[in-house]
Amino acid sequence: MKDSLEKRVIKTVAIVLVTAIVTGFALVKIGFLGFVPPAEYKKYAKYKALEASIKKEFYKKPDEKKLEDATYKGLFSGLDDVYSAYYTADEMKQLLEVSTGKYVGIGFVVGADKGTGAIKVESVMDNSPAKASGVKKGDLVIAVNGKKYSYMEMDIAVKNLRGPENTSVKISFLRDGQKLEKTITRKEIKIVSIESKMLENKIGYINIKGFEEDTSKDFRKALDKLEAQGMKALIIDVRDDGGGLLTVVEDICDRILGKAVIVYTQDRQGHKEYMKSSDKEKIDKPIVVLTNGNSASASEILTGAILDNKAGISIGETTYGKGLVQGMLKLRDGSGYKITTAQYFTPNGSYIDKKGIKPTIEIKDKNQQLSKAVEYLNGKIEK
Repeated sequence: MKDSLEKRVIKTVAIVLVTAIVTGFALVKIGFLGFVPPAEYKKYAKYKALEASIKKEFYKKPDEKKLEDATYKGLFSGLDDVYSAYYTADEMKQLLEVSTGKYVGIGFVVGADKGTGAIKVESVMDNSPAKASGVKKGDLVIAVNGKKYSYMEMDIAVKNLRGPENTSVKISFLRDGQKLEKTITRKEIKIVSIESKMLENKIGYINIKGFEEDTSKDFRKALDKLEAQGMKALIIDVRDDGGGLLTVVEDICDRILGKAVIVYTQDRQGHKEYMKSSDKEKIDKPIVVLTNGNSASASEILTGAILDNKAGISIGETTYGKGLVQGMLKLRDGSGYKITTAQYFTPNGSYIDKKGIKPTIEIKDKNQQLSKAVEYLNGKIEK
């Protein structure tokens, strides 16, 4: 599936580049000269006229690189899709750093608070500068270094939250209607994506905090250790996990599901692609997945795969509801983009975007969710 997705993304890039290389009425495309239809020419003529006006009339000399980047960013903002965006070379570099599980920043995870239009702190990492500065889950990020951002500009805000180690960033938060100003010093953050332990009655517990490059390897290590200790059942906790790499979900499902459909995608043309796990490994033990409203994307794919394949149940709250697939491509100059290419569906055909996955057993009190999972699994083990 990954290969064909990359082909679709590459095709999109070709179209973007071709339609961008315009001189007068002519279009130069891979060695031959064609002509731009009048309607297309009017579009580019208007752009060139506006650009010329800016360069001539603006009260100071504009930064041409910023104008160029803003053009590309504007193209993607016209999709009205929070998940699609253009990134400069610097932004792309920092975006790719996160997937490795290590970056320089202040240590909190953000999401979109569509009710207020703000960027919301979804979780704060332990032993991070943000934690030490008193940042709390639920705080709204309203400005970074004096510049205001909405959730539609979340990627750019995150880019500005990061920076060189031992430098500082000033952040304006809103908490319970009160504005808070904090200056936080950045440091290297190592994302610990897996935590595990053995609970009572040989019930294994694995908390997946993010689906990063090393997560599947760490998941396998944790599971092997629990099985060596005589694990009888398993709890997988994806609460407050905003997702990550789809290949990591695939590898985890290889380890726990056996041969099964994990997820399938459908593009605008109706073409479907299926991701399946292998039958080499499987956990033949009861499983509970813990979810909440911040369990999104890869977390929902894993949850849906476990539920629809009847490998376990879920306990907690309805998940976030992100049923869209993004492709990402880095261009030759270091810049790149992310674009929504398809919708995804759980193995049984459920489309969860903006709806989420309802838990098998709903428990709204976070403090009772784990104990309910233990209670349920104890009943299964005794049988």
